[in-house]
Amino acid sequence: MVVDQILAPVPGGIGRYTEEITRALIRTAPSGCTVEGVVAAHPQADYDRLNDCLPGLSHLTKTLVGRRELSVAWQTGMVGPSGRGMVHATSLMAPLRRHDRQLDPSTQTVVTIHDTVPWTNPETLTPRGVSWHKAMTKRAHKYADAVVVPTHAVARDLGEWFDFGDRIRVIGGAVSDALAVPDDADEVADAFDLPERYLLSVGTVEPRKGIEPLIQALAHPDAPDLPLLIVGPEGWGDVHVADIVEKAGLAPDRVRTLGFVSDSQIAVLYQRAAAFVFPSLAEGFGLPVVEALSFGTPTIVSDAPALVEVAADAAVVVPRDDPEGYPERLAQAMFQVVNDLELSSRLGIAGLDRARAFSWTDSADKVWQLHADL
Repeated sequence: MVVDQILAPVPGGIGRYTEEITRALIRTAPSGCTVEGVVAAHPQADYDRLNDCLPGLSHLTKTLVGRRELSVAWQTGMVGPSGRGMVHATSLMAPLRRHDRQLDPSTQTVVTIHDTVPWTNPETLTPRGVSWHKAMTKRAHKYADAVVVPTHAVARDLGEWFDFGDRIRVIGGAVSDALAVPDDADEVADAFDLPERYLLSVGTVEPRKGIEPLIQALAHPDAPDLPLLIVGPEGWGDVHVADIVEKAGLAPDRVRTLGFVSDSQIAVLYQRAAAFVFPSLAEGFGLPVVEALSFGTPTIVSDAPALVEVAADAAVVVPRDDPEGYPERLAQAMFQVVNDLELSSRLGIAGLDRARAFSWTDSADKVWQLHADL
């Protein structure tokens, strides 16, 4: 398993995915199989942290170069560690090379493509990020034995640029077992000084997550008079929440950023929110949506195809077309959800049911089956 994303400066959703799927693969490993990790060069403290969060990992292979150098090396075909054997990469960062699986079926490489944002919404990524993803997808098209995508929506989009044929497998994510409301939930709420009612959004603070239109929506006359809490690390793109709040003419305390929080803390935040809002402009899966649904929290999502697929009928869907009108539509959706008790109750029940469709154990079983098929 290429697990370096867990140690990335901003692990984001892929870091969470990597940790959870690796744990599940260790837990469900067939008899005679073990799971080994591959990482770039990091300080020893990072290796120790990785071993702590992935108990049961049989071995940790460490390259001699750092993450950026390893990324370039694999992009240019200098394979290095784990170029042979059964390799599963939780992103496009993978040791892809030419090999003959017919002669050596145990040498196989599977990569994961989480979204098609570099093609559909390149403006929401850094130019370097767009270039790297496109180059690595080309390598995957040449050399990967299979490609895992999180939703059928990503599979369809990807097919517009690359014909992977029957190499595509749809394997989604799920809610972590660690995401549970703790016994001291009231103390957690007090520590955050949680309002009685609030709106919640979760995700890396970067352009494609739709944070700007969400904050603009709060300034619309149709918006509910509730504060917004934003959970997640800062990403790229100079998305400064305070500046957006000021520009929108909102009081500074109307929007609070909480940064990174623990699993038990975010569980409390999900459970007590009047509504969860995920206005992402482009998404491949949207794990926070499944997390919110699992707590029965009334949920609002954009009409990004992957979010519609994941949420099914358990969320209110807001169209993204006509960007200028997007904040108004978000405002109206939020007002409707927090003020219509019948609607919010129905969403809560539907969310609990929908979240049960996702399981890390099931995802891990599908990964093992994929490699067995290969």
